[in-house]
Amino acid sequence: MPVDELDTRILRLLLEQPRTSVREYARILGVARGTLQARMDRLERDGVITGTAPALSPAALGHPVLAFVHIEVTQGHLDEVGDALAAVPEIVEAFSITGGGDLLARVVARDNAHLEDVVQKLISMPGVVRTRTEVALRERVSHRMLPLVESIGRPARG
Repeated sequence: MPVDELDTRILRLLLEQPRTSVREYARILGVARGTLQARMDRLERDGVITGTAPALSPAALGHPVLAFVHIEVTQGHLDEVGDALAAVPEIVEAFSITGGGDLLARVVARDNAHLEDVVQKLISMPGVVRTRTEVALRERVSHRMLPLVESIGRPARG
């Protein structure tokens, strides 16, 4: 079922006021609590809402260095390397990709020396052929979903 206007309003509230109660969301939206809860349950079931964990800052946790590591993998070893990446706490995300490499990992580190240690750990993994690291200098657009949600909720132009 596609996301409709009420779903869009619910998602906007969840993004803007993540610590508000369901009862308060229902009041703000002017809908019954049961209706709101049913909508939220469906959005979760459909995979639109994927979690309720707080957003954490790696920098505030002592890991201000952010890098993107492209990982080339020996053919046929993608799953094993992917599983091994999950055991490295400094890897906060990893994706299978097309283009220059097989995997792309988002890596955080305490400093450049720590980043080098993490990259060396990756290079030593069985199945890893080579890596290429790009260090982020400054975040220009923070992770966000609200503009996308708002664009989905707008009527299509003819």
